[in-house]
Amino acid sequence: MHPNAEIVAKALLDLGAAGAIVELPDSARTAQAAAEQLGCEVGAIANSLVFDADGSPLLVMTSGAHRVDTVKVAALVGAAKVRRASPEFVREATGQPIGGVAPVGHPEPIRTLVDIWLERYDEVWAAGGHPHTVFPTSYGELLRITGGAPAEVE
Repeated sequence: MHPNAEIVAKALLDLGAAGAIVELPDSARTAQAAAEQLGCEVGAIANSLVFDADGSPLLVMTSGAHRVDTVKVAALVGAAKVRRASPEFVREATGQPIGGVAPVGHPEPIRTLVDIWLERYDEVWAAGGHPHTVFPTSYGELLRITGGAPAEVE
């Protein structure tokens, strides 16, 4: 298993998460690619998107069926501006590459919003720290393990 996935697996274990890391045969850098490999709806993929909110990292766990409305998210978190983070910013904040960012296993906790749309699914899949890894979880568990706030982000 990739070292990033091992860090995420340990974090999941430490947090008492139910799911285990699954290694995929192909990269799942997009929600569509992950859904195709897992045989689930794209909406059941919990995308981990890192944004730059006035210079601070903000993790938005959104349904793969949605696009994040950065103006709405900025208002929710009280930021003047929220914009997509650069690959370097993402790696610095999470220790993980874009396309594989997990909701946990970061060097420091990151403020997190969790898309309320994910509550529609009994099981959702999140990245496991590397583009070839994912893990099953639930909306409630995502809120708990990330310390995130439920939000309408689209």
